[in-house]
Amino acid sequence: MKKRLSRWMFLPALLLLLAGCGPAAHIEKDQAFNFSNYKTFAWVDQDGAGRNDRNKNNDIAETNIRAAVSKELTKAGWSETKRRPDILLSYDLLVERSTVQNNDPVYSQPFYRTFYSPYYRRYFIVNYPSQFIGYDRSERTIKEGTITVNMIDAASGKTVWQGWATDEVNNRNISSKEIEAAVRSIFKKADLAKR
Repeated sequence: MKKRLSRWMFLPALLLLLAGCGPAAHIEKDQAFNFSNYKTFAWVDQDGAGRNDRNKNNDIAETNIRAAVSKELTKAGWSETKRRPDILLSYDLLVERSTVQNNDPVYSQPFYRTFYSPYYRRYFIVNYPSQFIGYDRSERTIKEGTITVNMIDAASGKTVWQGWATDEVNNRNISSKEIEAAVRSIFKKADLAKR
């Protein structure tokens, strides 16, 4: 019994660790917006620029973002349609350079000193432990990728919901795994399944 119980004790710690590993997601929505009023969606270019849109520069990223968002919405019971959708979807992808400041604590080196005591007629070793001196501040340049998903009410043309996630990426183009993780965290924050 104890052996089985000890196996399950690590599960909450593992879940907390995994929950902190995804990109940070943020949500903004219209106060009147309710997910239960919408069931169909379609993809559009919000500005109508088509092939000149900066989102179109990377067709692979566009395909991956649309597939990841469609997957999350389909899991929540929505369906994609070309005829009279409830919601129009658009996205924005931005990869930019940013700097991160690191503040690493600095400690002095511990050392020992030897003293002779004439009273006891012997040597004593005194330990001086390391002490906090301050911080070593440094900066490094990183690439930060941000995916933003917009939901536009098809009837009114108003943006009713917006979600975005930002995370450090390895190169100029964001990978499919990074896209999936970002979109998953956005819709996890939106919590579509409960609505």
